[in-house]
Amino acid sequence: MADGDLPGYAQPHPWWTRQGTLTRGLSGKPQGGTRPKTSATRPSGRAGASNRGPGTGPGVGNVVRRRRIAGGTVLAAMAAGGCLVLFGGGRSGEIVVAEQYSRAFARQDAGALYPLLSEEARRRITRERFVALHREALSTATATRIVAGPVRRVDDTHVDIPLTVHTRIFGTVRGTLSVAFAGGGDRPGVDWRANLVFPGIPAGAALTRTVQLPPRGTLLTRDEQVLAEGDARTPAPDVADVARDTVGQLGPIPTERLEELTALGVPPDATVGLSGLERALDDRLRGRPGGTLMAGDTVLAQRTPRQAGAVRTTIAPTVERAAVAALAGRLGGVVALNPRTGELLAFAGIAFSGLQPPGSTFKMVTLAGSLEAGITDEKQTFPVRTAATLEGVELQNANGESCGGSLANSFAQSCNSVFAPLGVQLGARKLVATAEKFGFNTAPDIPGAATSTLPAAGEIGDALALGSTAIGQGRVQATALQMATVAATIGLGGRKPRLTVAIDERVDNTKLEPVVDPSAARTAGRLMLDVVAYGTGRAAAITGVKVAGKTGTAELESTQNCEPTAEDPESCKNASVTTDTDAWFAAFAPGNRTTPKVAVGVLLVRAGAGGDAAAPVARQVLVAAL
Repeated sequence: MADGDLPGYAQPHPWWTRQGTLTRGLSGKPQGGTRPKTSATRPSGRAGASNRGPGTGPGVGNVVRRRRIAGGTVLAAMAAGGCLVLFGGGRSGEIVVAEQYSRAFARQDAGALYPLLSEEARRRITRERFVALHREALSTATATRIVAGPVRRVDDTHVDIPLTVHTRIFGTVRGTLSVAFAGGGDRPGVDWRANLVFPGIPAGAALTRTVQLPPRGTLLTRDEQVLAEGDARTPAPDVADVARDTVGQLGPIPTERLEELTALGVPPDATVGLSGLERALDDRLRGRPGGTLMAGDTVLAQRTPRQAGAVRTTIAPTVERAAVAALAGRLGGVVALNPRTGELLAFAGIAFSGLQPPGSTFKMVTLAGSLEAGITDEKQTFPVRTAATLEGVELQNANGESCGGSLANSFAQSCNSVFAPLGVQLGARKLVATAEKFGFNTAPDIPGAATSTLPAAGEIGDALALGSTAIGQGRVQATALQMATVAATIGLGGRKPRLTVAIDERVDNTKLEPVVDPSAARTAGRLMLDVVAYGTGRAAAITGVKVAGKTGTAELESTQNCEPTAEDPESCKNASVTTDTDAWFAAFAPGNRTTPKVAVGVLLVRAGAGGDAAAPVARQVLVAAL
């Protein structure tokens, strides 16, 4: 019910409700407007137990009463706590306060209820405790919406407020708040008792519930083979190998999800999805809880748990097997997705959870931002050098190599000496904004997947830190899922795909509005083709298919295992330690079409150079997907 709505009445309303001139109520919001028509809702027999408390104690001095006196109208007003209540001619103060109470209860606004209590009631309970008890009751009932019926006078000090409470797991609960008042005349207040937190609770009783979950729903592959079924989560024999890497684990509710899930009616001791598909689809696989809602010994409502239907996932067994085989038991993550539909075709390892510095794959972001901002283009050339000096510190190219020249060549050879200064020229604000367009600093579409991050613009630091950020070092953290999303966004002409692991949730991402300038995205896509054609990503090349990609080699610590000697300063030039770097590769294919069929992201922790270790993994997955 809207803030200014009042329950319906059979008789015409006073002029001040018809003309919308009600003064502000307890919340400070206007409460005027035309009164809607509503029908009275009678409480059900089992939920209509009285919760009327004693009607004693002083009242609240925060009301205005309207009295008709011999052809004129006198408004007697008292203001307290910012509240001004108008009592219509011929209507008692108790009725008007009850209407306000009814509206606030329907809004689930316990804070607005508290000032309507009598002074004695407010001495018995603090506002904080009062609000907490109401929230606890609504959480126990899993209330989603409350509809109030017309208030009804019982006697001089009692008013009934019929309520219909819609809940997530118990269905509809109909009951009555039997409200007693203390303090008559112009100053009535609700003589609140604890059983008024929910309709239908007898005096002295409490609201409780018992809840159960139904059997967990079945997981299927995209071709409807069983990945997990029953309490044992048993897969079909033909896809048992696929299930091992995709289904994930079940376990006790994690602390960070306990409040959310119990509010949905999930028992605190329930088993829920912790990883993989079980986590990503947990809300659907749990089904609808059931149970009994009790007010003392009185049953207010009960409903049987309902099992969820089988969920057909987007997992393609052939692609999944390729991802697992290519990962080959190494620590890392692999993900493949369809950019057009957002379907995740396969994932393996720590594709969702492994946060690592993305290294030069982040140059896709820096390139797109620089093109969009107009600070570079394909005609620009750059000095050929081994490093860029920022804040007096050299940021070297991989293995101290010299590179530069055209923008295309600089990107294909992954020149730190070009892209670190480009990031500084772009600036922290625009660099961070571009990264966030691609999905950084935002929870992914896949529940349970880790959020890829980089610092806020004001927290990055000096030019050296900004240049390091622009080449995927510093404090940038990403998952294989995130970098696959970056590649897919470029492949879709700047449209960031909405991802899903459920077939029935896929969408046509080509109809989304671009988040990155389409021209910048198309140019970035062309330059990614050069990475595979002649640059650092040649190991991802597929005969007859245009592959657009970007390598990344993220330094975790010093990448040299010796100190150069005075006699031979170049003695350590090629002495890199492969276990000190993460290998990355992100790609989409075909790269010469308007909409690619697949995008991949690969992370191999402490596995060496991206072009050597990660690009071949991506190639295997691309071949399987295509």
